Amino acid sequence: MISNQGLIFDIQRYSVHDGPGIRTLVFLKGCPLRCLWCSNPESQKASPELGFRRTLCIGCGVCVDVCSPRAIQLKDTSIEIDRSQCNLCGECVKVCSPEALSVVGRWVTVEQVLAEIERDLIFYEVSQGGITVSGGEPLAQPHFVEALLKAGKARGMTTVVETAGYAPWSSMERVIRYADLVLYDLKHMDPVAHRQLIGVSNRPILENARRIANLGVPLTVRCPVVPGFNDEPHDMDRLFRFVANLPGVKQVDLLPYHRLGESKYAMLGHDYTLKEVRPPTRQDLERLTRVANGRGLRVSIVA
Repeated sequence: MISNQGLIFDIQRYSVHDGPGIRTLVFLKGCPLRCLWCSNPESQKASPELGFRRTLCIGCGVCVDVCSPRAIQLKDTSIEIDRSQCNLCGECVKVCSPEALSVVGRWVTVEQVLAEIERDLIFYEVSQGGITVSGGEPLAQPHFVEALLKAGKARGMTTVVETAGYAPWSSMERVIRYADLVLYDLKHMDPVAHRQLIGVSNRPILENARRIANLGVPLTVRCPVVPGFNDEPHDMDRLFRFVANLPGVKQVDLLPYHRLGESKYAMLGHDYTLKEVRPPTRQDLERLTRVANGRGLRVSIVA
């Protein structure tokens, strides 16, 4: 990790679904989870990587000529990339006129991020918006996130952290003291199913949620709804019961599964394993809303 810098893969302006008011989302790169339904696979690896959009490639072969490790070959009307040979020098990206090739991930300073965010300062002042740090997992870069949120608050912005909670408490603690709101993703309550679907234990995730709530930090729980994986009413009711027992927490956001990130898997040379899964229906979401309401929780559907 470079001192005083963070690794991000995107900055998205004018969001209205990830905290109060109009917000700028800063997406950090690197995540210890491997959710099967992840819609941002470019967020997982904690280093820059090469992206390739085949639909934009014109088969000119210029990138082949400049690739010193010979990781790129021209085949028919497009190219093939041997990612095990790529050293991410970026020379191919520089010469790719149709922009089919890109480096996904860049190192930035707090000042560079704030310079982009502050272009929309007037919208934050009017709407009480600000910065939302997402990912990936922001707590994988706690020093950078802490500095970014602290600087944002000093400029009068509201600050939000979206996290899956899988991090040491020391990392969580240093970040949430500068957060006006924590959006906390919970995927599954069953420890065996959680490890199968997400790749890690849910024990530290649940414990961190309890500790945040006990501190009185504003907390909204977000639950992905993925048919066939975690959408059974009894599974979701178990999750809602946990949330209802967190002090001061009354809000749950349901995040319906979608396939908008499928093309990103191909861009990174990965297979998308949930091709047969369809998004939940309106009736499915209404059913789960009633289950949550039965636990005394308010529900928003964040599409």
